[in-house]
Amino acid sequence: MVAEDMYVLSADGKVLSSPVSKPWPNKPPKCTDCAPLFMKAYLMKGAGAVIHSHGMETCIATMLDPGAKEFRITHMEMIKGIKGHGYRDELVVPIIENTPYEYELTNSLAEAIAAYPKATAVLVRNHGIYVWGDSWINAKTQAECYHYLFDAAIKLYQLGIDWTTPEHGPINSAKRPRSVLSSSIPNGCADAKSSKHCVVLDIEGTTTPISFVTDVMFPYARDNVRKHLTLTYSSDETKEDIKLLRIQVEEDLKNGIVGSVPIPPDDADKEEVINALVANVESMIKADRKITSLKQLQGHIWRTGFESKELQGVVFDDVPEALKHWNASGMKVYIYSSGSREAQRLLFGNTAYGDLRQYLCGFFDTTTGNKRETRSYFEISQSLGVDSPAQILFITDVFQEAVAAKSAGFEVIISIRPGNAPLPENHGFRTIKSFSEI
Repeated sequence: MVAEDMYVLSADGKVLSSPVSKPWPNKPPKCTDCAPLFMKAYLMKGAGAVIHSHGMETCIATMLDPGAKEFRITHMEMIKGIKGHGYRDELVVPIIENTPYEYELTNSLAEAIAAYPKATAVLVRNHGIYVWGDSWINAKTQAECYHYLFDAAIKLYQLGIDWTTPEHGPINSAKRPRSVLSSSIPNGCADAKSSKHCVVLDIEGTTTPISFVTDVMFPYARDNVRKHLTLTYSSDETKEDIKLLRIQVEEDLKNGIVGSVPIPPDDADKEEVINALVANVESMIKADRKITSLKQLQGHIWRTGFESKELQGVVFDDVPEALKHWNASGMKVYIYSSGSREAQRLLFGNTAYGDLRQYLCGFFDTTTGNKRETRSYFEISQSLGVDSPAQILFITDVFQEAVAAKSAGFEVIISIRPGNAPLPENHGFRTIKSFSEI
């Protein structure tokens, strides 16, 4: 292939130049139906290259759980080859449904890109994958890593090993038909006598005092946002953070959100941009807004604090024992918090009780959806591989979250901890003051 064999498109998708037709037996040139999908990655993610693959692994990976909206895997070395991820991280790849024609996927691909700002790929069920990167080399490297991880998940599935949890123990029988489970492999994901397969925990007011978040974590992020932006301004990670903040602030300005100030363009003076970013972030923190752009930046600031030992995660005394007990009895435990997944991992990975992530199977944040919306809990239930949402126990301190989870079919318990907000009278939920009561 040479330059003359390629189509050149404008930013709005118009064809600027086409390949010259070659004599028979060559077929006349035709621009790919994927063009509008490639353009979404270029425009929304600033990609330098996009690769579309029909690799067998990409198709089968979407079939392992036909109802899942995401592919998840953790604690695999090749995750390090995916931009913004490390060995301990949970890699989450959104899955969209296939259509008869590829161009019909454009809107659902764009929605997935917007909903998963950290993702560098989108799977299409029974079809393939779109992978993007800063350059063709980066896109190719990531594509190879994705194919390796999908292949690994398929092989682990066949062996009855769970690829979604840090310990990679025996697979949950709900994730695959009973006929492919070896009778010699015990069900390590749920106690056979228990009606609950999974526990999903909120953080603030549930596992952790609200005062730790409001009096320690938030002030640390607020006091260090300028320093963090100044030191990391040119990094890819911070550029992505700034891009998300720009999008959010533009929307806030349109909606008249108090405290929002315009952010100068990228080519403006660095200090001017940082001053505007700091003003917006401080306003967002003060209003305790549960938005992805803020939570992602906070997570990156907190990472520095935990790495320097300026911060240490705090949990209630009964939490570590409960996590150990649930883990020992085969219960899978997840976190669902408005804080970013990275911030969640930092908190539980750096406590006075040691690294508690060994007892946790995964993390959900606002990229899954608003915690007060029923659909968010439906999405979680689709990701956890249970036969019914009733097999999930959700524990929170927020009444509105409890209502949303119950509407999705979850069993719900409300946590009563010091400093929590009062509950409405006759709220109708079971309450506890300690996990030891469960």
